[in-house]
Amino acid sequence: MKKVVYSGLVALFLGVLLSVLPLSVQAQCTMCKTQVEASRQEKDGYDTTGLNKGILYLMTIPYVLIGTVGYFWYRHSQQKKKTAHG
Repeated sequence: MKKVVYSGLVALFLGVLLSVLPLSVQAQCTMCKTQVEASRQEKDGYDTTGLNKGILYLMTIPYVLIGTVGYFWYRHSQQKKKTAHG
């Protein structure tokens, strides 16, 4: 039981850490950053205020999907073990 609680706390800590961490990082690739800097110098440049948030959003989706599939796979394997032993 202690192992389950410990692993749950570690998972919670990592989840909080990983969800707060992207707030402080700059997620722009080199090409995006170059484009933003070039558009800032032009008079009629487009608005780039949401670029970082968009990149972070697009980066997060695959991790959420993989995590969801992994969770259900783990839960299914645990149910198989219980029925095999029980």
